[in-house]
Amino acid sequence: MPEKKKNSAFMRPVAISKELEEIVGRGPMARTEVTKKVWDYIKKHKLQDKDNKRMINPDAKLAKVFGSSAQIDMFKMTSKISGHLKEAKAANV
Repeated sequence: MPEKKKNSAFMRPVAISKELEEIVGRGPMARTEVTKKVWDYIKKHKLQDKDNKRMINPDAKLAKVFGSSAQIDMFKMTSKISGHLKEAKAANV
């Protein structure tokens, strides 16, 4: 049986800002889960540009997270979301 790999930093739970919680729900949760939920939100609300799927057209909630209602490239979106994530503290310490 193969040896289990340790969880990567992406799987470690992180605390989430109030603005981002409006989109993905309450944290802490893994960065990968945050990314998945943001994409679920984008697709549910049809926020991808119809002609260029790499571009996101933020609604009011996403604009709070991105700091602007201007269209944003999906790769730049990741760095904006990172600003709303903090390492979660150990429980009750």
